[in-house]
Amino acid sequence: MTAYLDLIMFAALMAAILMGFPVAFSIAGVAIIFACLGWTLGVMDISLLGALGQRVFGLLSNQVLIAIPLFVLMGAILEKSRIAEELLDTMGRLFGQLKGGLGISVVLVGALLAASTGIVGATVVAMGMIALPAMLRAGYDARVASGIVCTAGTLGQIIPPSTLLIILADVMSNAYQQAQYEQGKFSVEALSVGQFFAAALVPGLVLVVLYLLYILVRGVLRPQDMPSAPEELARPSGRQVMRAVVPPILLIFAVLGAILGGVATPTEAASVGGIGALLMAGARAGGPSRLILSGAAALILLGVLSGVHPVRLQRSDLSGADLAAGLFYALLAAVAAIAVLAALRSGLKKRILHEAVTSTTTMTAMIFATILAAGMFSLVFIGLGGEERVAHILGNMPGGPSGALLFCMLFIFVLGFFLDFVEISVIVLPLVTPALILMGHDPVWLGILIAINLQTSFLTPPFGFSLFYLRGAAPKEVTTRQIYQGVVPFIGLQALGVLLVWLIPGLATWLPSAIF
Repeated sequence: MTAYLDLIMFAALMAAILMGFPVAFSIAGVAIIFACLGWTLGVMDISLLGALGQRVFGLLSNQVLIAIPLFVLMGAILEKSRIAEELLDTMGRLFGQLKGGLGISVVLVGALLAASTGIVGATVVAMGMIALPAMLRAGYDARVASGIVCTAGTLGQIIPPSTLLIILADVMSNAYQQAQYEQGKFSVEALSVGQFFAAALVPGLVLVVLYLLYILVRGVLRPQDMPSAPEELARPSGRQVMRAVVPPILLIFAVLGAILGGVATPTEAASVGGIGALLMAGARAGGPSRLILSGAAALILLGVLSGVHPVRLQRSDLSGADLAAGLFYALLAAVAAIAVLAALRSGLKKRILHEAVTSTTTMTAMIFATILAAGMFSLVFIGLGGEERVAHILGNMPGGPSGALLFCMLFIFVLGFFLDFVEISVIVLPLVTPALILMGHDPVWLGILIAINLQTSFLTPPFGFSLFYLRGAAPKEVTTRQIYQGVVPFIGLQALGVLLVWLIPGLATWLPSAIF
């Protein structure tokens, strides 16, 4: 039994999670139990746990992971301020007269919300409460409507900025460095979050196109499943469309443009997104619109001008032009600060910020607790010889590197039926990705393949989180069986997306190689 203690440990963890114990406590508890068991049986050196302190310090000082709470806060503010609801309503009325038009609008709104919030739960719940009843009233088949809403909501996991991509970038960067050390390289290269954001952009858009094509084709072949919206549904004016669509798009360009353009790190860009979401929420909450708009314009102008003509006021050789530019920048910063304070006041008065901060704290605590516990689990697993066993299994897999990758992708897909993406990312991926990289797989391309696979875990019963979110928000006449049936075609489209990225690696590698 001692020879298989690592496998028994992994099986015990799966059993504890499936029994309903809190995930972080399950991971840490199983790790402690098997560390003591391995020490007692003489198959593990307990001093290995002394490295846990370094792992915790490294996690808490990781500049990349600081972006997680900031991006979560950005999404929570946009969700609590009901900006998503207005976007859904406007796009639904814009495309509603087409066959499958409401479905098209839901997918497009899901893509916009994914790029501006990155939070699956908020997106699925919002669309389940607003779009799903409208689709049912228009005569949509409940299974089709449920599948579209669930799938559109999951785009927040693959279209940047995404919490999944941030965690995945950290995991893959560590795996890539470990693989380089094992190859005898001591001047190692690191991977950045920006590279993964760039790599995921095209595959994310490919998935959007696949969803839209499916809806259009099904609308033609089975129009009774997706009829047009009622004619009395008033089409929005151009001003209404601009008011609903332009602010999220500007926020997307500000955040992703800053990262992909090399202007800001992901953490700095996340703070920009948080301020932008706060200004948008403040204007929607009844704040002084002109002042907030002026503040937003001042921030944009300040970012552009300071990039073109940076000024260091502490220098002794400042010219008159530099001094004037510095004073103008200070004026822009003052206008922006006043606008942010006005938005804060409006958000606090409407309790938008209270709800957003509470939601952000809860989600961030869950993610970091899981990552901390996973660090302990991986240490014990390595101490029991699990790392060598995984490398041996993958190295002897029929089909060579491709066979090993196929096995890992299928294993991750099956785990997605039962585990959350955070659990898979921090428990399983550190064990298998170094071996896959050593076999010659490009780490960025490999990361995007895994990301699309993990996105599918939100749709796969019985524990797909999007299914749970929609079940809680959907009308009572929509059954759980209909929700499960509705996502099946889209799981197939997800698999097709994985296959396309596998066969055409340039979909994931072209943009990061062109930018970085």
